[in-house]
Amino acid sequence: MAKLGVGIIGCGNISSAYLKIAPSFRNLEVRAVADMNMDNARLRASEFNVRAETVDEILADPEVDVIVNLTVPAAHYDVSRRILEAGKHAYSEKPLVLSLEEGERLQELAARKNLRVGSAPDTFLGGSHQQARAAIDEGRVGKVLGGTAHVMGHGMEKWHPNPDFFFAPGGGPVLDMGPYYITNLVQLIGPVKSVAAMAKAGLPTRTIQNGPRNGEVLQVTTPTDIHAILEFVNGATVTLGASWDVWKNRHANMELYGEEASLFVPDPNFFGGTVEVGGEGDIEALLGSEHPFGQANFTTGDGRHLANYRGAGLADMAQAVEQGRKHRCDIDLAVHVVDVMTGILRSGQERRFVDMTTTCERPAALSAEDARALLA
Repeated sequence: MAKLGVGIIGCGNISSAYLKIAPSFRNLEVRAVADMNMDNARLRASEFNVRAETVDEILADPEVDVIVNLTVPAAHYDVSRRILEAGKHAYSEKPLVLSLEEGERLQELAARKNLRVGSAPDTFLGGSHQQARAAIDEGRVGKVLGGTAHVMGHGMEKWHPNPDFFFAPGGGPVLDMGPYYITNLVQLIGPVKSVAAMAKAGLPTRTIQNGPRNGEVLQVTTPTDIHAILEFVNGATVTLGASWDVWKNRHANMELYGEEASLFVPDPNFFGGTVEVGGEGDIEALLGSEHPFGQANFTTGDGRHLANYRGAGLADMAQAVEQGRKHRCDIDLAVHVVDVMTGILRSGQERRFVDMTTTCERPAALSAEDARALLA
């Protein structure tokens, strides 16, 4: 398997996660990093023994085949467009873009140049979510009729030193955390047909509570409390609650209700976790999964052992380029998720049902054997 030369634009916190895990995949080799702030680029380059380049240099670098776009969401479209125009494949952090129109323009450009575009999240390739996928595909729960999904907390101002963009247009819990939940729902159930939502900003201001800006007050200019209903093409209806106005809650991350049984899916923000199923009898854990992307491979600062294979979607895209097949975190899926998320926000603003104008295929399941083929 040939290695794809990888470059990274954007050397913030998330870049270290990609740089740390990249050597775990047999077909990826990070060769250069770039940032608008060259001090950031040089710091990451020295830490991981790669080249530090300007943005223009990395776009022209003949040893870089694919560039990972780790800039802030508002810059995703412009940076990914420049990557494609430079003749390189693009892989973006979530969300791919902030509007459906931007996503469709990237689709057209990629098709015209015969290049690949991929997008996080790739957590749905994790062992637990593929185990949940197998339970559905094997008919263990029957046809999925409905479900619930909740991502709730109290925002980022307590721990993030510069949380401004979370509370401005382009931020908010739907665009920030929604990609994990909606992408996983699409891979489990299929594409979304229409959405309806209520949305508001529960708090007009937020106060930064850490760092050099401690005490600074931010104006909230985007919805931070959204309650949506998603109607899927297969007929299922799923309630999605996404809020940064909640101190505590006891909602499960994701539950799907089938004709034969209910499926309890762990947090889509992570690769691992325990999947449970319950029909007429007791709720039981699905044990015995040997999927490598569900195995704990790092320890958090608070001592938790978790599975973290961020970059699996990029490795799958690299393999797909070589094999001439569709990659799992492909642009059609990402654009459809953008359509769903922006549709939710538009529904909340206009107080009406919104039909999706895009669709996509469910990404191919990733078996344990498939996952092992990506690992070094």
